[in-house]
Amino acid sequence: MKRLLISAAHKSSGKTTVTLGLCAALRQRGLRVQPFKKGPDYIDPLWLSVASGRACHNLDFYLMGHDEIRLSVAQHARDADVCLIEGNKGLYDGLDLDGSNSNAALATLLDAPVVLVIDARGMTRGIAPLILGYQAFDRRVRIAGVILNQLGGTRHESKLRAVIEHYTDVTVLGAVHYDEDLTIVERHLGLVPSNETAVAEDRIDVIAAAISRQVDVDRLLALGEAPAGWPGVPAPAMRTLPTQPDVRIGIARDAAFAFYYPGDLDALRAAGAEIVPIDTLHDARLPALDGLFVGGGFPEVQMEALEANQPLRAAIRDAIESGLPTYAECGGLMYLTRSLTWRNRRCEMVGVIPADSVMHSRPQGRGYVRLRETGAGLWPLATPGQGAPELRAHEFHYSALENVSSGLTYAYEVLRGNGIDGKRDGIVYKNLLACYTHMRDLDSNHWARRFVEFVRAHKPSARGRSAQQ
Repeated sequence: MKRLLISAAHKSSGKTTVTLGLCAALRQRGLRVQPFKKGPDYIDPLWLSVASGRACHNLDFYLMGHDEIRLSVAQHARDADVCLIEGNKGLYDGLDLDGSNSNAALATLLDAPVVLVIDARGMTRGIAPLILGYQAFDRRVRIAGVILNQLGGTRHESKLRAVIEHYTDVTVLGAVHYDEDLTIVERHLGLVPSNETAVAEDRIDVIAAAISRQVDVDRLLALGEAPAGWPGVPAPAMRTLPTQPDVRIGIARDAAFAFYYPGDLDALRAAGAEIVPIDTLHDARLPALDGLFVGGGFPEVQMEALEANQPLRAAIRDAIESGLPTYAECGGLMYLTRSLTWRNRRCEMVGVIPADSVMHSRPQGRGYVRLRETGAGLWPLATPGQGAPELRAHEFHYSALENVSSGLTYAYEVLRGNGIDGKRDGIVYKNLLACYTHMRDLDSNHWARRFVEFVRAHKPSARGRSAQQ
């Protein structure tokens, strides 16, 4: 299995577009391409999943240990021909001064050669010291080649190739000329999600064609050779699903809500859940459910349609009031409040949380978070006598809650991050837990199994057995 890490000199260099094009171009050749994305991102993985035809998984130093990262790659790429890992930000950027959570560190951990995407607009001879500096900064990192991006034309390309050939020993794998048809519309959280774009596959095809023309894909593949495994890492075991799911969990999946980690959905199924898709924009009622999960997304973009679907809003409100176990993250939290205001427009939402969501022009919470359980959570990580454990997760929201009723119960104390009010997160109401924080089911926090167990314990049949006992 060949693997390559696609990184960049700095953020917004076009590495996502290049990685999308490579995924699609390789897939069109009949290769099985497994994509990964570094960091806590939802939107790029949605596009990479469409381009590759396989679920993209995230690799995250803050949330995962080294062995867990390597096992994730080994597990999900076990039947792939090539593994493409898209970095975030620049090659050496990261939280820590020592670079221990950078793209370079991930490339070293995974023994993956690096393809450096360079936005070369306005550059000629200056590209040589840039490349030489990136090579010299950490000799453990193997920069296998560069892809020049956003070039001004053939003359610009010729100059850059001559400079790189004269001053460096780095292979130029391709030169992508500026083309507005290769851009994907951006929004406040990044690219517009592929689930909102009816022409996503057509746009990816255009990008793939441009990459195939302007990048030496065969040469790139040849550079991707790497050892098949890592010393001390056991052979990966796939999650086994129960023979018969015993709980039905509805999951909102539509143009408003799409932020779910594939691994979390797998973990829900492995714990015994049947996943039932819910369309909050068009479904008039809820199907028979034992639990409900409303993840993140862009409810503000769809708020008129969400408001217009009054029957489903009422059905969700009644179900939660009647005790339906429900989990909501970020956009899902916003949807469950009384109202949502954006660009001087206000729309009614579900109304089960006594607060109003208001969109702002700047992020109200962004980055990694650290939480401590208060003991009021519905499916806590803590066990009796263990004390209050801490959780690591992430948040990214431009909205904030206003007119929040006093006396609410919260599941988490915020140690790092913002949450709902800078101090607390995770509103608990009946069998509902709603927070701005995005959880991820990993070794440090297998929340999906605990949620399914909570749902199972609150099925009508389970409640009836408990009462009889």
